[in-house]
Amino acid sequence: MSDRQARILVADDEESNLKILGRILGRAGFDVISAPSGPEALDALRDQGPVDLLLTDLRMPGMDGLELLKAARTIAPETEVIVMTAYGTVEIAVESMQQGAYDFITKPLEKRALLKTVRKALEKAHLLAENRRLREQVAAAAEGIGQTASMIGTSEAFRVVMETVAQVAPSEATVLIRGESGTGKELLARAIHDLSDRSGGPLVRVNCAAIPETLFESELFGYEKGAFTGAANRKPGRFELADGGTLFLDEVAEMDPAAQVKLLRVLQEGEFERVGGTKTLSVDVRVVAATNRDLERMVAQRTFREDLYYRLNVIPIHLPPLRERSDDIPLLASHFVDKYARKNRKEIRGLTDDALDALSTWRWPGNIRELENTIERSVVLCRSDVIGVEQLPSQIRPEGTGGSRRLVFPIGTKLRDIERTAILETLKHAGGDKRVAANLLGIAARTIYRRLEEERASSEDATGDGE
Repeated sequence: MSDRQARILVADDEESNLKILGRILGRAGFDVISAPSGPEALDALRDQGPVDLLLTDLRMPGMDGLELLKAARTIAPETEVIVMTAYGTVEIAVESMQQGAYDFITKPLEKRALLKTVRKALEKAHLLAENRRLREQVAAAAEGIGQTASMIGTSEAFRVVMETVAQVAPSEATVLIRGESGTGKELLARAIHDLSDRSGGPLVRVNCAAIPETLFESELFGYEKGAFTGAANRKPGRFELADGGTLFLDEVAEMDPAAQVKLLRVLQEGEFERVGGTKTLSVDVRVVAATNRDLERMVAQRTFREDLYYRLNVIPIHLPPLRERSDDIPLLASHFVDKYARKNRKEIRGLTDDALDALSTWRWPGNIRELENTIERSVVLCRSDVIGVEQLPSQIRPEGTGGSRRLVFPIGTKLRDIERTAILETLKHAGGDKRVAANLLGIAARTIYRRLEEERASSEDATGDGE
């Protein structure tokens, strides 16, 4: 094991076998405990600390190997078991495996085969222990932030964010959450709400990018009956629905200028009227906004109002991308494995070390959302009780296992061709998300749209010339 010698308990009623196995396993670097009977093996499991592997003979007087196996699974379920016998039959092998044995080997034992089986069993024990540890950290992290289960992490970058959240959540200050797509901005907004004195009130989400300019005012402030064609009844707006709670303005940078003016007014005055109404309404609402855009640049370009920016940016919180908190990837992956294994009714205990290494070294352009989608896909495709590197998408696997290819351009390649290939390959890795691809390339999303449009027009021209 990583922190100590692996401990193996050997149970056999023949003293010569105990000595031989003790010598073989001891020379291989294992800590060996010997027990000449089933009851003494159980005493060792209870009294001598954690045991990683039980190697038991099948035929023993008093308590045989299968009885010992059943008892061991009860008092030490984390201990893997290998059954040995000179009377190997298919029926005995099947029964021992059904009772939870890792493997079944026959006497006389061959040293190389024995050590290979032992090491594979210990590898599984180590994997299960690591996944138990990760699940405990997941539970502790969830408890620490008000049961917001998907906000998980122990890295320094994540700890700084959550310390800020814990400090500002009880206040009434407006919060602006900054971060790339898929980093969990909405979950952080929920954590702020859950940790505030408003947790008993509603949390109302508004996707500013999804509301057309003509509907923005009626969506936020509501409307009176007869205010416009189709307004058959009075409808409360999002501000009214959030009264006593929190209003989460997601993708706030996507609002058009007219909508920005209307939002600024209610933030400044705390009052509004429904569309078609004359009565001034006031509500008790705390505003949390979020964006993945560079608002300072937008203010400089006059595409976002400076006065609205200062109204929203009272308490800024930057949510780091997943590539800057890679220490949290095992925790998040373990959480998503448990989530989607339950959802798909599959018995999956975790990920192999190779799979975790591959996940931890990938850059995650789509951040936590991409990781979650990757784990869900892997759970569905997994045919065993652990997810291996072969179940991961090809671009995440290490080179030599079907991983992503390196791009090499010959000297003299036109710069425009390099740019085109870089954009197309990055789009492929980003799952077609143009904003994620733009963030990775350090360019504006409109540049990608323009290049794709030029590519399309060029293809059409080429087709036309050939007709």
